[in-house]
Amino acid sequence: MAKRIIYNNRQRTNQKAGKTGFSKVELFLRFRLALIFTVLILIYVTHASGQAPLPLTNPDRLRYPPLHFKLPQAQRVTLDNGIILHIFPDHELPILNISAIIRTGSMYDPEGKEGLAELTGTVMRTGGINIMTGSAVDEELDLIAGSVEVSMGMESGSVTLSVLRGDVDAGLKIFSGILMNPTFEENRFLLAKNLKTEELRRISDDPQKLTFREFSRLFYQGNPRGRLASLSSLKNIVRDDLIQFHKRFFYPANVMMAVSGDISKEEAIAKVNQYFGAWHISGKYDEIPPPGGNHGEGIFYLAKDIPQSIIINGYLAPGEGTPDFYPFTILDFILGSGGFRSRIFGEIRNNLGLAYSAGSFYRGKSNHGVFGAYAMTKAASTAKVLSLIRSIILDVKKSGVSGNELALAKKSIGNSFIFSFLSADQIAYQQLMTEYNKLHEDYLVTYRNKIEKVNADDIKRVALKYLSQEGTVTLVVGNEKDFDQPLSLFGKVNKTEGGL
Repeated sequence: MAKRIIYNNRQRTNQKAGKTGFSKVELFLRFRLALIFTVLILIYVTHASGQAPLPLTNPDRLRYPPLHFKLPQAQRVTLDNGIILHIFPDHELPILNISAIIRTGSMYDPEGKEGLAELTGTVMRTGGINIMTGSAVDEELDLIAGSVEVSMGMESGSVTLSVLRGDVDAGLKIFSGILMNPTFEENRFLLAKNLKTEELRRISDDPQKLTFREFSRLFYQGNPRGRLASLSSLKNIVRDDLIQFHKRFFYPANVMMAVSGDISKEEAIAKVNQYFGAWHISGKYDEIPPPGGNHGEGIFYLAKDIPQSIIINGYLAPGEGTPDFYPFTILDFILGSGGFRSRIFGEIRNNLGLAYSAGSFYRGKSNHGVFGAYAMTKAASTAKVLSLIRSIILDVKKSGVSGNELALAKKSIGNSFIFSFLSADQIAYQQLMTEYNKLHEDYLVTYRNKIEKVNADDIKRVALKYLSQEGTVTLVVGNEKDFDQPLSLFGKVNKTEGGL
C-alpha cells in the first residue's frame, strides 16, 4: 500500500483563488443532487397534505438515452533530457498541478533493508533540499498555500505539486529540489525511522490492516514485491542508504510528469525546462519479473485473539495489458466488488447475515493481476464462510453468469470509468499512467467499448482459467479455538507470524 507523506493546503489554495474549486461536471452533479432532494421534499409535502403520492418507479426500469463520452486528450512531449510530459491546460481556476511518476517502489528494497523506499520518500519530503532546510520548505509552502506530496508504492513512486498560478516559480523551486536534490537531513531521517518503527509495533492493533499486509507478503512470497518493512529490517537502514536509493532511481529518463491547470502547453514546457533542463544524469531501470505460478500458495493461519475472523482467498489474475483483463473486471464486479448485488456480498452478508463485510477486489497491474475474495465474520462461522466463498467461486466456474448480472456490471463499470475524468489533473494523470504501465496508447479510448463487447462465455472462460483452487493463497486471521470447524478441513495449514 502506498505510504503518503502529505503537506496539503489545497482547500486554502482554492480559497485564495477566490473560486469554489469545483469543475463544471462536479457543479452539475451537485445541482442534480439538489434537484433530487427538492423533488423528495415535494413528494413528502404532497403526502402530508393528504394528496395521493406520486407513483415511484423502480430505477432498473428507467429508460434514458445512452451516455456519450469523448475522452479529452492531453498533449505528450518529450524534453531533451528524457523527461516525458503529459500536458492538459485548464484555465477555469488559477491553479497548477504537477504529478511526477518515477519507476521505483518498495519492490526494489534490498533484502534485509525492507522499508528503504518508503523511508526515502518520507525524508525526500521532510528532510530539506540543497537550497532550503526541511523547516524552510514547510514554511514556504505554508506561506504560498501550496501542497507537495511524496509517496512510494510497490511499483512506483510519485511527487506531486499543487500551487496557485501566481506562485508557480516558488512551487517549482521546491518541487524540483525534492526530485533532484534532497539532502536527507539526519534528524528528519531518524524521526521518520522512529515513526515507521512505532507504526509497525502498532499494526497488530488493527487486525484488518494486519491481514491485508500479511496477505500481500504471502501472495508475493519468493518475489521482490513481497518484501515488507519489519522491525529488524528498519534497524539495518542508515541515511546513506536513502541517498543511494535516490541516486539509483531519480534521473530524467525515469521520470514522467502530468502537468495540468492554468498554464499553456508552451509555458508548461518552458517552466519544466527552466527547473529541470540542466538535469542530465543517467541511470538504468531493472525490470522485476511478475510472480510465477508457484507463488505463495497454500492455507495460512495467523493467530490473533479477537472475536472475529478475517478471511482472504487470493488468486493470480490477468494483467491490465491482456485481453482477459476486461472479462475479469466484470467477473470481479459480479463476484464481490459490485456491492449489494454481488454474489459474495449478497449471499454471505445479506442473505445469511454471516459477515459485516464481504466482497472481492481485483488489481490489474502491468504484467500480472491479483484477485481476492474476502469476508469478516464472527469466529464461530469461520469455516462456513470460507466454504461459502469457495462454493460461490466454484458455481460461477460451472454455471457462468446471468444476462442481468452481465448487463448491470457493464453499465456500472462503464459509467464509473467516465467519472475518472472529472478534472484536468485526472485526465492528464490517467493518460500518463497508461504509458507508465506500458498499455496500448488507445487503452483509455477503447476501454468502455471492450467492456461492452464481453459476453457470458468470456466470463466463464476467465473464471475457469484463473480461479483454480490450485495456486490459491488462503489466509485466515483469528482465534482457531473459537472456529466452528478446524481449517485443516480445507487442507494442510501453515502457521504464519505476520512478518513483523
